[in-house]
This record gives sequence, C-alpha cells and structure tokens, in this order.
Amino acid sequence: MSHRILVFGAGKSATCLIDYIIKEAAIHHWQVTVADGDLSLAQTKVGHHTYAEAVSINAENQEERQRLVQQASIVISLLPPALHFLVAQDCVLFEKNLLTASYTDNNIRSLQPAIEQKKLLFLCEMGLDPGIDHMSAMQLIHRIKLNGATITSFNSHCGGLVAPESDDNPWHYKISWNPRNVVMAGKAGAVYRQDNATKKMGYTELFNEARTTAIPGMGELAWYPNRDSLDYIPLYDLKGATTFIRTTLRYPAFCFGWKQIIELKLTDETVFYDTDTLTLQSFFKQHTEHHGLAGEIKTKMQQALFAQQLEWLGLHNNTTLINRGRCCTMDVLQFGLEQTLALAPADKDMIVMLHEIDYSLNGKQYRVKSSLIVKGDDNQRTAMAKTVGLPLGIAAKLILQQKINATGLHIPIIPSIYEPVLHELQQHGIVFHENITSL
Repeated sequence: MSHRILVFGAGKSATCLIDYIIKEAAIHHWQVTVADGDLSLAQTKVGHHTYAEAVSINAENQEERQRLVQQASIVISLLPPALHFLVAQDCVLFEKNLLTASYTDNNIRSLQPAIEQKKLLFLCEMGLDPGIDHMSAMQLIHRIKLNGATITSFNSHCGGLVAPESDDNPWHYKISWNPRNVVMAGKAGAVYRQDNATKKMGYTELFNEARTTAIPGMGELAWYPNRDSLDYIPLYDLKGATTFIRTTLRYPAFCFGWKQIIELKLTDETVFYDTDTLTLQSFFKQHTEHHGLAGEIKTKMQQALFAQQLEWLGLHNNTTLINRGRCCTMDVLQFGLEQTLALAPADKDMIVMLHEIDYSLNGKQYRVKSSLIVKGDDNQRTAMAKTVGLPLGIAAKLILQQKINATGLHIPIIPSIYEPVLHELQQHGIVFHENITSL
C-alpha cells in the first residue's frame, strides 16, 4: 500500500524531518508532500525527488488545507501552535493520524472524545523539548521504579545553544529555532515543585543567573524554570517526589543579559513604532525617552558584559533601517536578534539535555544523571532540526508500519511509543550517557 505523508511547515525545525521521511519514502515507495506558505522554501527543503513534492498553502484557507489532509495517510504539523487546531479538526473530520512537536493545549484536548471514538492517534509533544525529554525521562523513571526504588526528586534540563567552536559573541547564543519563540521565552513565568512546596516565578525572576547545574563534559550552565512543571507530575507518575522542575538551559551570560533586556522593557508588546523610518539606534533613542530609561541605561552600561551585549545587538546602529512597518518593541528586538545572532553557514548549534533524578533504594540514597549532547552539522542541518524532526519522522514511519498501534490523544510517555523511537534515535547519534552516585 502506498502511503502519503503530509508535512505542514518547512521552517528551521523541518529540515532533518523532511530529509528523513523522503529517505524512508524512497525505501517504502511512499509519497511525501511538504506544504508551506513559502513555496521556494519548501522546494529548497524537498529538492528533486521522485517520492516528494513541495506545495504552496495558506494554512488558514480551509479548502486548500482540507484537500491536502484528505489525500494524506498521516499528517505532521510544524505550523505555529495557533494553527495546529485547524489541522487537528481536519484530521478528525477525515480520520487521519496527527503528529506535532507542540505542547498539548485545551483546544486539542477538546477533540479527545472524537479522537478516541474514531480510534485515531494524535501524538503531541513529539519533538525535542517537549518530546525527547519525555521519552528519555520516562524510560529512566520506569526502569528505576522497576528496580523497586522510590524517586524523591526530579530535575529535567534542556537547552538549544551554540556549540563552543561557533561561540563568538558576548551573548554566547545563536538562533537555531523560531526567533519569535526566543523573544517570547519565559513571558508566562513558571510554576514548579521544590522541597515539597509549590513555587511560582515571574518573568523577571526567571533569568537570575545564579542558578546553575554542572553538565558532564560541558561545565556549568545556567537554567531557568520552564512553564508549568506541575502539569507533568501526574503524567510522569511522580506525585511522591518532593522536587519536580523542568527547565531551559542557557550559558550564564545569556541569562544575565536577558534580565537586563527585560528590565529595559525591550520585550514590551504594548508600545508601537513606525519602523519604516527608523534605524535601530533611532528606535532605541525613542524607546529610552518614552520610558524615561536614560539613567537606568547609563547604570547598566557600566557593566562591561552588558555594554558589549547591547553593542552586539546593534542598538547603536544608525545605518540599517528596520523597515518592518508598525511594530511593537518586542518585534524590533526580534529584528535585532535576527540580524546579529543568526547562525552563519558553517556554524554549529548544540542541544544539551540533563535529567537529574534522586531516589532511595534499600535504605540508601542515589542520584542518576542522564545527559545528552548533540551538535549540528551546519546552519541548516542543526542539532535543533535533528532533535525536533527525527522523533516526528520516526514515529510517523512506525505508525505507518503498524509498529506503534496506540490510539487516542497522547504525549510520548508510554513504552510502546518511546521504546522504538529512542532505539532508532540512537542510530542517529542521539544517545544518553548515565552516571549514578551515592548521596
């Protein structure tokens, strides 16, 4: 039987997914359709293959979208999360399985009865973080429990970073995924459990550079709590753990600098500027005057690191016009980041993940550290694209081969999903290393 895999979205995270499924399509004589609003981008990702085609689509156009979904055997959506629900509704209507790398939200949950009634599989959070973090953590948790141990503390860290050999700026960061997500990170604050207490942290508190953890082979990295960790306590079956925290990793300099960026109101979404006549320097002057920040900027610029970081972002650049029409402050910041923190063609990014689990066994206390480091090949086949795209591609293949037979709305926390996917990820160099110590 000839299957058709439909991929919505051909952005930064889609490159390795598309490579993988086209290779599998050639082996199994399947067809691949990659649909994106930018046809030339989709064509670049697809190339010239007998088994693959690129098509242009307005994802909000119901007729265009449904025509493609109706023809598909399985659908993978890498669209912005707000558009997933449109695709998900189509998948229910035409009884197609759906995979995404995005968080499960209330809109998707509202479809759960129909998904179950039609015996479909909607597999969400099937990328890196969320995705590989779930799978690797649950494999470890299940193994620890099977040995009769009791888990007392769970910390899971993950970050998309620049590889040391490509690290050449004072932010120690380069953009390897959607730039919008970079500037939006942390806006909602975070909630987690620590020492048996529920902790809430506001946006400005997240980037306190004092919180660090040692990564085997990497040294110290800074972390900040990621979204709502509490939601995952029952899903991971760790109600008895006194600490449960999911975090994002950065180099310490980034957290230091981003804290200053927030305090200077550069992530604000309420004040707008006509950027067609503005350079970054003239924008920054208007922004400073509007908020009365001259004194605070002068104080912050006395910190050598932040002075270098602000200079690097180009906010003193008086030659390049922004030319983005009417934009809020955060839009302009994103423009600056895209100009100055982009991966150069030969640059390599890096994914770092670390699970730290404390447990008791036979009256003794132990800590296991399970770590993953993946580097990209270049600025297209990035570590981010590998680790977001490959789990989706592998899962799609296994579903079509009926090697994953789950139905319903899932994230990858059950063995029948995570075991075969993690096994194949190892063949692509995505391998965790464990170290156990007595406490």
